[in-house]
Amino acid sequence: MRNRIMQAARLLLCAAAAHAPVSVAAAGWDVSKASSNFELVALGDTELSGRSIGVIHMGKVELTSGRIVAADPLAQPDRPALAKTVAPGEYPVTLYQAFGRIAAAGMRFAEGKPDHWELAVLPSQDPATLKDGEIFGYPVDAGVGCYMDADTLARIDERQAQVQAQKPDADINYYDDVLASDLDANKGHYALHRPVAGKKGNVAVFWSGWGDGFYPVFWGLDKDGRPLVLLTDFGVVKNADGRREPTGQ
Repeated sequence: MRNRIMQAARLLLCAAAAHAPVSVAAAGWDVSKASSNFELVALGDTELSGRSIGVIHMGKVELTSGRIVAADPLAQPDRPALAKTVAPGEYPVTLYQAFGRIAAAGMRFAEGKPDHWELAVLPSQDPATLKDGEIFGYPVDAGVGCYMDADTLARIDERQAQVQAQKPDADINYYDDVLASDLDANKGHYALHRPVAGKKGNVAVFWSGWGDGFYPVFWGLDKDGRPLVLLTDFGVVKNADGRREPTGQ
């Protein structure tokens, strides 16, 4: 797709965007300083509503291999999968909304409140290498993030080829020619997109908070280190509370 020319380096290391402040201790990674929103996944819909946070249960993502890609699917669709994997299956995605924006996106693998959290990294990334004020995450250049299986890239390429065959002389743009209609059905905020009808492999696409930027992803783990949930924090709220908009946006 056309937007692939904007792909960032696969082992991107970047300071966090100004609207998503984090602090990394020089002596090591302190995940509690990277996000104050981990409580989102432990609260029920009613409790979240009391904090002015809306909940969108957008459906299940089909993980055919268990290798998860968290990325801007338009600017970087073939970003490497996260180092940690889960069992293949279908897992629900929940969006947390505040101030008219998607504040965070979670994918749930098992019930329960996480015992601890860790930064989700690519295979060659090590949080111990981070300097003060730096964080691993993914860049957004098209205003959206996603969760999908690494194998689903082949389905995206297949759909791209189908559209190109129908319009052989046109300059095909995946957003305009394919994805936009799915997003429009939900006011542009999210879509559970299936690139090829009748084939396994779909994509949970969602508006990335304030738009383009750089966003961290975290694993919520049980006491034995098994994944319970994956959370992308878009820096829209602090302390899992949408009643007061954070300053410095």
